[in-house]
Amino acid sequence: MTKPRARALGLPFPGTPGPNNAITDVPGVLVGFTTLTDPEKHMRTGVTAIIPRAEKDSPHPVWAGFHTLNGNGEMTGVHWINDAGYFVGPICITNTHGVGAAHTGATQWMIKTYAKHFNEEHAWAMPIVAETYDGCLNDINAMFVKPEHAVAALDAACSGPVAEGSVGGGNGMIAYGFKAGTGTSSRQVTIGGETYTVGALVQANYGIRPWFTVLGVPVGREIPEEWPQEKERGSIIVIIATDAPLSDAVLRQMAKRASIGIGRSGTPGGNGSGDIFLAFSIADDMPNSLHAGPIISRRSLNWEELDPLYEAAVEAIDESVLNAIVAGEDVPTFKPPGYICPAIDIDQLKVIMAAHGRLVISEKAV
Repeated sequence: MTKPRARALGLPFPGTPGPNNAITDVPGVLVGFTTLTDPEKHMRTGVTAIIPRAEKDSPHPVWAGFHTLNGNGEMTGVHWINDAGYFVGPICITNTHGVGAAHTGATQWMIKTYAKHFNEEHAWAMPIVAETYDGCLNDINAMFVKPEHAVAALDAACSGPVAEGSVGGGNGMIAYGFKAGTGTSSRQVTIGGETYTVGALVQANYGIRPWFTVLGVPVGREIPEEWPQEKERGSIIVIIATDAPLSDAVLRQMAKRASIGIGRSGTPGGNGSGDIFLAFSIADDMPNSLHAGPIISRRSLNWEELDPLYEAAVEAIDESVLNAIVAGEDVPTFKPPGYICPAIDIDQLKVIMAAHGRLVISEKAV
């Protein structure tokens, strides 16, 4: 049974979400999952896929910016993003030991999907693949993730509502001592008479219980730890999408705001955490650079108008993290064995938030 999302619990998040309150509210952005679960094999992992643009036969550049708050993790393809300000192809998120398999699968998917491009051009594939560590709940050394799982997640990518919690790459993930994983949210803002959407998707696997804060309330201090996680061993990947026309320099600034977004729930950015962020814009579509001609024209919002977008990104990321946590369920641990990684007690959360005057009821919460 699907649990209510964080906003539906009465948590008064600021800002106006899109119709699905998900990264797929950005036009053309698709999300898919392969979820791998077998308790007898201690398997709890998977792959999350994001397709920025669903081109039919040719991959187009997507303008992007990258930032890392703490680099104890991996995201492939970011060197070219830093140099050129764009990437071509999909994004996959998986576990730490699944990066190679997911990269192979995403490359295979690109070669098949854009067959003409790869057969006729001197073309190469550099998909974005990111990871977080799921070794507490999953036998990560068994390397369950295979290339075909990335292909399946990409093939399953679609628009509309997005599943959360123990799905895709988020299947084995923990945040602030609670079962967490995949979360998403979106915001709509109006600038210069035009309405733009900012969407976020997180793979939340970071933080320890005493840090946990919900909309300014120190919830983690009021819910005792139930299993031994005295030190952070995780990471968080944040993907930000928008349809606002933004330069790669501005998108780097957007990616930096993810540091504030994940910090809203309490993390200081632990040494053991890979806090890695990517922002992209689907605006200003252009052909592959092999066919773009000598001059490329770009549009970008005025720097003086960007504050609402930065605020929207921070809000959407914070809500995405909470959505990942409230979707969790109790899961037995693999390492150390014999414990339960708990779901957050939603009723207890509501009592704590109400005691601090931070709970409202909205019939239209998404």
